[in-house]
Amino acid sequence: MSSGNSSPGDSTTPCKGGATSSADKQKEKARVSRTSLILWHAHQNDAAAVRKLLEEDQSLVHARDYDNRTPLHVASLHGWIDVAKCLIEYGADVNAQDRWKNTPLADAEGAKKFNMMELLNAHGGLSYGQNGSHFEPKPVPPPLPNKCDWEIDPSELDFSSSAIIGKGSFGEILKAYWRGTPVAIKRILPSLSDDRLVIQDFRHEVNLLVKLRHPNIVQFLGAVTERKPLMLITEYLRGGDLHKYLKEKGALSPSTAVNFALDIARGMAYLHNEPNVIIHRDLKPRNVLLVNSSADHLKVGDFGLSKLIKVQNSHDVYKMTGETGSYRYMAPEVFKHRKYDKKVDVFSFAMILYEMLEGEPPLANYEPYEAAKYVAEGHRPFFRAKGFTPELRELTEKCWAADMNQRPSFLDILKRLEKIKETLPTDHHWNIFNA
Repeated sequence: MSSGNSSPGDSTTPCKGGATSSADKQKEKARVSRTSLILWHAHQNDAAAVRKLLEEDQSLVHARDYDNRTPLHVASLHGWIDVAKCLIEYGADVNAQDRWKNTPLADAEGAKKFNMMELLNAHGGLSYGQNGSHFEPKPVPPPLPNKCDWEIDPSELDFSSSAIIGKGSFGEILKAYWRGTPVAIKRILPSLSDDRLVIQDFRHEVNLLVKLRHPNIVQFLGAVTERKPLMLITEYLRGGDLHKYLKEKGALSPSTAVNFALDIARGMAYLHNEPNVIIHRDLKPRNVLLVNSSADHLKVGDFGLSKLIKVQNSHDVYKMTGETGSYRYMAPEVFKHRKYDKKVDVFSFAMILYEMLEGEPPLANYEPYEAAKYVAEGHRPFFRAKGFTPELRELTEKCWAADMNQRPSFLDILKRLEKIKETLPTDHHWNIFNA
């Protein structure tokens, strides 16, 4: 349930080899922007804004987000009658199906929006999908209803000196205290605590984090699932995220970059362990956290988009949601909505390694969506930094190979990094770990 957008880069001259004209890029950028706008205005119950957009471009009535949901799905789930009437007037497909195969009427039924159900029925709406009446009903249960030893009583949480350390579409992340210990709390907005899909995603992330135990994975401490607002509590890491660190430090020395890469790869090798493989799907510097200000230990975090799959065969690929994650670090097969596997995380890892050595995000002169499109066309960032030894360059190129089957596993990456580390001088603040 992520927007998948990172901060846009500077808009400068494209890298050599870009075939798309400036005018075409502007058109594509405007289309993506208008798609986001109509979905947003539908969510906000702003019928006038929706009508204005449709008057300018009627095709937006068929806009889809990366869960394949249309503006009519959004309006139906929330019961926004005026928005729905406007969309139907402009030719919305009342039986469009999202990635769960739900129609707008199925969403309205699930949310018990009776006026909306009546409106959609009158326009030929059918109730199909996981929650539709044409199938056996599968209501989403409340998050993890069984009493667990990690269920936290909200009275134990102290927000008196809390600070917001992150925000998203469905909530915020706060630094607060639990029994006197500083913790990071992901808190779902109260207005969305009854939203079926938000509850489903929250439940998924908690279920996933409960299973994880590794020194390079952010530690799950507990959750509030029996009261509102829903909250997920993890350890608080004082060092901030890798994105902020790189912004302050610029290009890292090869020794530091390799040590950082080893920590990331260890966490990812644990997640990718078969048969229960966890694909992160949003590996980027903002989701890699520094344990402290000394920057001597990293952990992988934020599993809101992660996917747990049981591998039957090591070469299996899975049809999962396209365009999931952040565009700048996105593997081409995800951007192109093709089948993919755990190697999408290896591609993202290559982009992070590149950024650590270069001191700037990959394709920084492209905006995120344009960068992903450029990469999907077969292009890659240029190597400029002196820190890119031949061995590190070779590893990066293997990790971002267009053919995902050519990308190494994280276990293989760890072996390669250990060999590279032996050839590099050691940075002073890592000496304690290398003695």
